[in-house]
Amino acid sequence: MQMETITNQPLIATPRFDLRPLRRSDKGLIEFFAGDPRVALTTATIPHPLPPGTIEAFIARALADPRVEDVWAMDGLKTGGSEVMGVISLTRLDRNQSEIGYWVAPAYWNSHLASEAVQALVSANPQGNAAMFASVFHDNPASAKVLTNAGFVYLGDAETYCVARQAAVPTWTYSRKL
Repeated sequence: MQMETITNQPLIATPRFDLRPLRRSDKGLIEFFAGDPRVALTTATIPHPLPPGTIEAFIARALADPRVEDVWAMDGLKTGGSEVMGVISLTRLDRNQSEIGYWVAPAYWNSHLASEAVQALVSANPQGNAAMFASVFHDNPASAKVLTNAGFVYLGDAETYCVARQAAVPTWTYSRKL
């Protein structure tokens, strides 16, 4: 059996769940949740419908070394939750900065899971960043609230292409100095 080791990507524990590096065995749950249009339409990069091989390629990139994005599963097994309740990531940018991205499975919406995950990742600051950025679609104010609750400050408006919508979508951009 091939071991999957992720260098320089720690497990980040919270009382309710762990943020842990992805595993190949996460493919089924990630495909199930990411294939839901309610999830895909809130992200820039998840296509809908989900083409075969998309999640396999995503996990392969997350396991690669070197890589530009560190990805964690929101794993609730320790408290009776699902092995994958959502995904959170940090994409390396220049000048000691990163961009945070996340999605939560609809079954866990309105449970403060995203807020706890973002706050845990910011507190751990596993890449040793000086600042983190994030953007959310205008039609997703709940995600904007997650960021402001974690200490992110509104920077301005922009647009991001959404693969699932096949259109440019207005966004709010936020930053947090660390």
